[in-house]
Amino acid sequence: MISDTTVDYSYVRHDRDLQALCQQLADDKHIFFDTEFISEDVYLPDLCLIQVASKSGLTVIDPKGMIDLSPFWDLITSDDVTVVAHAAREEFLFCFRATGKWPTQLFDTQVAAGLIGMEFPISLGNLITRQLGERLPKGETRTNWRGRPLSKLQIEYALNDVIYLDQIYQQLAEALENLGRASWMEAEMTRFQTIWEDYSTRPGWRSVSGIGNLNRRSLAIIREIWTWRDHHARSQNVPPRRILRDDLMVELSKRKSAKVSQIKALRGMNRRDLDPYIEDLADCVRRAIELPDEDCPMNHRGTANSQYTVLGQFLSAALGSICREARIAPSLACTIQDVRDLVAYHLDKTGELPSLAKGWRAEVIGRTIEDLLDGSLVVKIGDPRADEPLAFERHSDQA
Repeated sequence: MISDTTVDYSYVRHDRDLQALCQQLADDKHIFFDTEFISEDVYLPDLCLIQVASKSGLTVIDPKGMIDLSPFWDLITSDDVTVVAHAAREEFLFCFRATGKWPTQLFDTQVAAGLIGMEFPISLGNLITRQLGERLPKGETRTNWRGRPLSKLQIEYALNDVIYLDQIYQQLAEALENLGRASWMEAEMTRFQTIWEDYSTRPGWRSVSGIGNLNRRSLAIIREIWTWRDHHARSQNVPPRRILRDDLMVELSKRKSAKVSQIKALRGMNRRDLDPYIEDLADCVRRAIELPDEDCPMNHRGTANSQYTVLGQFLSAALGSICREARIAPSLACTIQDVRDLVAYHLDKTGELPSLAKGWRAEVIGRTIEDLLDGSLVVKIGDPRADEPLAFERHSDQA
């Protein structure tokens, strides 16, 4: 372990030091942490640094040293500590890949900020400026975190991401408590972990962009090409889209042609580095075309009803006013698709209970939307010059 003269911290690069640190952190009960990683040139994000703050002080953990990170990830998933981070998706995907588990006591400051009415997603820098009046430096945004040794400037820049987390956490937790939303925060952390776990375990080809309106045969082609692309990306340790872009996969699936000449004729496929793969791609398309209909994957999104689309667009215009009145970030509360799902459920009374009909979302948004749908509540333009120009009024039937 070493210590800097400007910012005091410990630098952990060996197993024995990490084990001692984890024992200390377990006693501290609250862990504030962040990571630095590089993702743009590798198959999976490359973890380069872990920054930790606790009541015992600041620590930098160096994953590039000869170190087993298991004790740290096991601590993060322990029931005995509260883990605080900002926009923690990637951090906890690292944790999940290492242990197959998620933190059970998680507090994401970005989510908490959205639950008390700040914009979502808010950056850590903007949150710190708003709450504490401090400004984070930006000089090392594009630094090479793989390089060793790390400079004093790099380490201080990295530690800035955790130095203020304790203060931010205290303020946000108090605000949530005062608003009666501490239980909302717990529910959101459970929800986000479910989303992250679904993302980690669902078939990867479902994440290809632009496949929402494809038919089953086209989806079968996407699945075949994705499997081929994923194999090559993993073996070469490069981002999958560097092998073949999503939009090209979608176009190949729409054309449904296994002819090499037609695949080559597609704009974007005339790259020299793709030449060795053209026959493989033709084989992928051919296998998918030859599949029996019942073996082709379903499109989970289904066909959008035009009524749901129109009503969803109309109600989404009112959504911002509803959320701002309730001091909730609209983009955290729901998406346009969530509104459409509620409309469909309200009209058809079939299918799974939508997110806007459950928990705090039903209380804040769902019931208002349902009142608008059944006519007991109307929306109109109030003062067009006001910050909130829309007005809501209760409507009684004139029988």
